[in-house]
Amino acid sequence: MALYRDVTLNPNRNRPLFRYAFRHAKWLGFALFCLPATVVAHPHSFIDMQTTLVANETSLTGLKMVWTMDEITSADLLYDAQNAKPGSDIWKKLAAEVMARVLSQHYFTDFYREGKPVKYLDLPSEYQLSRKGDQAVLEFVLPLAKPQTLTGKPMEFSTFDPSYFVDMTFKDKTALHLPPELEKRCSLALFTPKPDASLQNYALSLDKADAPPEDMDLGQQFAQKVTLECH
Repeated sequence: MALYRDVTLNPNRNRPLFRYAFRHAKWLGFALFCLPATVVAHPHSFIDMQTTLVANETSLTGLKMVWTMDEITSADLLYDAQNAKPGSDIWKKLAAEVMARVLSQHYFTDFYREGKPVKYLDLPSEYQLSRKGDQAVLEFVLPLAKPQTLTGKPMEFSTFDPSYFVDMTFKDKTALHLPPELEKRCSLALFTPKPDASLQNYALSLDKADAPPEDMDLGQQFAQKVTLECH
């Protein structure tokens, strides 16, 4: 399926993702926004992630993300899509809506090398939204602003919702993919933190309308870290 590049994205006009989901607001009905009123405790939504490195022989140029949303989060998106065919205007519009909200949170991704943030471009090079059974799947390529030389110091990235309203996780290391040409010279390591019981209980105590203090970095404390090292 071709990835959509012809829908204008304007991340600046969108509110932050994953905050105060109420069904009466039409634009909150999209996946990543709308959840049943009975849901309590953080996280309230779940995204299963797959990431593939985008690279040439010498440099890393981006990350291809595949985010599969849980059935409850997907429900309104798929309702709006109805039986629309892949690639139709409806899917393009929904893809643009969801992608713009992801962009408003800087792809929910932190990328570092030698302790310094690696910048990326404001817009994805390609993106699409589709369905897989009862789940919505968002795919996009996060392009780095400047290619990063593969050799040298390791690179590290994390993808997470800072408020931990949404749990964004890799099932295991098999969710991380190297292009075939890099398999012999590069390796990927996945670190999954184990927050203590008090932090887990605090997250469980939060209702969907609650937000932890920003300086607490709740989502970051649950965030997995991926390290790329090449020789």
